[in-house]
Amino acid sequence: MSRQCNTYYFFDKGILAPQGMSNAKVHIVTAKKDTANNPMFTEGWQENPILPWEPRYDNAYPNVIFDKETGIYHCYYTMFTQDSDSRGVSKEERASRAYKPTMGRRTSLCYACSKDGVNWEKPNLGFIEFEGSYDNNILFLNAHGTGVFLDEEELDPNKRYKLVTMVDYPNIRDNSYMAVAFSKDGVNFGRLIPWPKFKPPADSHNFPFRDPRDGKFKMITRVWDNGVRVCAVCESNDFINWSEAREIARGVGFENQIYSMPIIPYNGIYLGLASMFHEGDREDENFDTVDLELYVGKSVRHLDPVAPGEHLIERGAGKYPDGEFDCGCIYAAKPIKMGNKFCIYYMGGNGQHTNFRETSFGRAFIDCDKIAYIAPKDDEREMIVPTTMMVFYGNIIELLYDVEEGGEISFSVHPRWNAPAFDGFDENNAKLTESENGWKVLSFDKPFDTIDTGAATLVIKAKKAKVYAIKGDLTVANPRYYGGETSS
Repeated sequence: MSRQCNTYYFFDKGILAPQGMSNAKVHIVTAKKDTANNPMFTEGWQENPILPWEPRYDNAYPNVIFDKETGIYHCYYTMFTQDSDSRGVSKEERASRAYKPTMGRRTSLCYACSKDGVNWEKPNLGFIEFEGSYDNNILFLNAHGTGVFLDEEELDPNKRYKLVTMVDYPNIRDNSYMAVAFSKDGVNFGRLIPWPKFKPPADSHNFPFRDPRDGKFKMITRVWDNGVRVCAVCESNDFINWSEAREIARGVGFENQIYSMPIIPYNGIYLGLASMFHEGDREDENFDTVDLELYVGKSVRHLDPVAPGEHLIERGAGKYPDGEFDCGCIYAAKPIKMGNKFCIYYMGGNGQHTNFRETSFGRAFIDCDKIAYIAPKDDEREMIVPTTMMVFYGNIIELLYDVEEGGEISFSVHPRWNAPAFDGFDENNAKLTESENGWKVLSFDKPFDTIDTGAATLVIKAKKAKVYAIKGDLTVANPRYYGGETSS
């Protein structure tokens, strides 16, 4: 029988003992863009030959899936197939005036695929007629904010791919409704099945997944509260009957609103990739732009910002019309794990959210376990970070950290954060040996399982260092409670 190995991240408040901390702050690591390949495709009106059914991607809300059985990458994206103020409007005219959206805009779902995740094809699917031709990559007309995922636990092969969308007709928004569909191969979907009950506003990325905690289906969507965008969740046991939307996260005021937020369960926590919309002050440098921030939760009941104002993917340089392809807005797909990296595919817009912009598809990479860290506020002074009370039920304890040149780090184990270290467990007794992928095994003169107090705290002291995570034969002793669930 393999041993249980728990992983805890130092950007998760549940692992920290806040009263004992000093000179410490959590930061996000910025993902590295694939500059050699970005952008990988763009709106059809910019391509040669022009694809007339792709006049504007807008936010696009990408869903990217790698199917291990077929070796194919699938990308599903929402766009406008009908937009009179985008189609045929030159870049010069766009730069000279503001965008004027019309009520007749039609949203649809389009599809692209790739064998290597870099070179993408927009295949002629032959499903939808557009201006007398079926040669296009449209999956569904009138689909708004569509989410798609591959359900690897599904026993019915015809329901491996699951899709949820708002069906939204031009000029008659009151007749919109939520619907789902299923597919065996991710391309040939069955008919759209309307939700029997409830209709959330859902005018954003409706992101579905199966929750490993309870096996239920969850859909992350968006609702409104007094003019502010709020992230919410709907739940289902069968993917057809859904609950009413319930709030799970929000930003601060008009200036930082969660526009959309795909979520990925990872090592016992839930990471949310929140596209933060900046409204409320037209004089602000970032007004009407969208940045990508990181949220975290122990369940889908509630997620908190990791480091407000810090960005998981930095927007590109410049402004419309000459800025980089992602200088204005960023909307991410659920990350795909590639080795020890997360690949984050995203749609980047080169202008303001409510103005003219051209949107393109790119990607960035980040270490799965180095997505955020705790570090000294002042690198010249010592940071002290005690963990919450932990039970060490074995002797394999590993830490992930980086120490800069001239920096230092030490570890000790205490009965509580403000008590002396256990005999044999002070910083002078600590030994660190290399493990895999940059992790280091921590040991002392005595084995961890000789600690007989039931629980203890690991105290970290550091200068010019970044501490990411701890894992091994340990667990949180007394998890704090909120919202009816433990925080660990």
